[in-house]
Parts: sequence; C-alpha cells; structure tokens
Amino acid sequence: MFENFLSTLVLIVVIVFVLVILLRSVRVVSQKTAFIVERLGKYQQTLEAGFHILVPFIDKVAYRHTLKESAIDVESQTCITKDNIAIEVDGILYLQVIDPKKASYGIDNYKFASTQIAQTTMRSVIGKLELDKTFEERDTINSVIVEAVDKASDPWGVKVSRYEIKNIVPPQSIKEAMEKQMRAEREKRALIAESEGDKQARINRAEGSRQELIANSEGEKQKRINEAEGRAAEIEKVAEATAIGLKKIAAAIQEKGGADAVNLRIAEQYLTEFGKLAKENNTMILPADLTDISKIIATATTVMKQTK
Repeated sequence: MFENFLSTLVLIVVIVFVLVILLRSVRVVSQKTAFIVERLGKYQQTLEAGFHILVPFIDKVAYRHTLKESAIDVESQTCITKDNIAIEVDGILYLQVIDPKKASYGIDNYKFASTQIAQTTMRSVIGKLELDKTFEERDTINSVIVEAVDKASDPWGVKVSRYEIKNIVPPQSIKEAMEKQMRAEREKRALIAESEGDKQARINRAEGSRQELIANSEGEKQKRINEAEGRAAEIEKVAEATAIGLKKIAAAIQEKGGADAVNLRIAEQYLTEFGKLAKENNTMILPADLTDISKIIATATTVMKQTK
C-alpha cells in the first residue's frame, strides 16, 4: 500500500513538472505587443502577436513592450523667459515603440529619458522667447521639442509623434498685470468701436442730408422749369388768342360798316370809363375838349388809319 502511495505521489510530481514546463514554454502575445526573448541571457528573438513555444529553462521573456502610442505626462518645471520672468510649464509627450529590441537594449528607461530631453529642450526654447511670445508660439515650441526628442530617441527605437504644452503659468503679479493690460485693451477696443460707430453715424446723417438737399433742389428746379414752361405756354396761348382777335377785328373793320362799329365801340368805352372816373372823384380838372366826344372819336379813327 505504501508503494501505491509513493507511485501516485511520483506521478503527481511528474504531472506538475510537465505542466510547469508547458507553462514556461508556451507564450501567447497580444495584438500591438512585443516580447523580447533571451536564451541563456543573450537576445534570441522578438515575439510578435500570436502563439509561441519557448525552450523551457533556457529561453525566457526578458522585456515586454506595447507598440501602441503612449501619452507620457511631462511634469511642471520652472522656465526663465528672455525678459527674466519665471513661469511654470508642463506638457504631454506622445511616443511609440518602433523597434522593441532597441527599446530594450538601447537605453535603460526610454520614457524617463524622453521626458528629460523634453524638459531640457523646453527650458532652452522658453529662454529665447519673451513672456508674451510664449503664449503665441506654442506650436513653434511644440515642434522644436518634438524634433529634439525624436532625434535623440532614434537609437532607442522610439518614435516621438507630437508634444503638447498643457499649461503656462506666470507668477501672480504678472497675471494681475496681464489682466489689467487685457482689461485696458478691451476698453480701448470698445472706445474705438464706439467712435467708429459714431463716425459712421455722422457720415450717414451727412450723406442723408446731402441727398435730401439734392433731392429738394432737383424738385425745386423741376418745379421752376414746370412753372416757366406753364407761363410760356400761357403767354403763347394769350398771344395766339390776341393775334386771332386782332385779325378778326381788322377783318371786321374792312367790311362795310366796320368803321362805324369801331367808332361806336370807342364811344361806349369812353363813356363807361368817364362814368367810373366821375364816381371815384368829387372834383376833376379836365381839358376843355375832353367832353367833345366827336373830336375824341375822330382822333382815335385817325390813329387807326395811320397805324393801318
């Protein structure tokens, strides 16, 4: 019975040993992951995504790398600007392992080294800029840092894709001065906008007044032209009517009895006007022959004949 127990124990130990060997020899690599395998302490191969079998107790997975792009936080640091202002700057560095072998043996910790280069480059770039320019030249600063870190990390098998500045924090006194400056700038822009609006309003009113005066003068001009044309037409019509009347009178005079009719008409008008004159004045001084109607008629007839 003891022999059966011993045999069972040995069998269990063998099974466990085989399982341990299988576990140490079988490796399943996930997508976008790479394993660095060493054989007896020396680089053997790079395992990519899939199922792999290793030699037990001889091969071992020494390094594991993700091939995805990683975002590494670059801690805040103090930088001195060109105009001697101390500011706090932090950012995010984006990098990706391209060559797992170089990332394993090219440097001890590529993430730490990349962030250190990013910080030193940041201090160097900020030191060449004035405070105001640091806010305006973010893209330039990012490009310079990416170029510097990417160049330094090439032997490490790492590709730096981009760098983004998160915060630029100036001292409190500078922040207050900047706020005052921005407030003054906003007030200045408001005053300029208000003056421009008032200027445009005055221009519009002046232009409206000018257009109104032009319209009024054009209307007055047209009115006078119309009135002149109306008076001219009236004078022309009166002249035409007078001419026609005179022609008819002249023709009537030439007919038989026409001269007698004219004499009679003159006598009637004379008496009518003389009667009006007598009503309007109590005392009149008249020529001696003014009351001799026949002489007056004769005089008018003589004038008419001479005119004819």
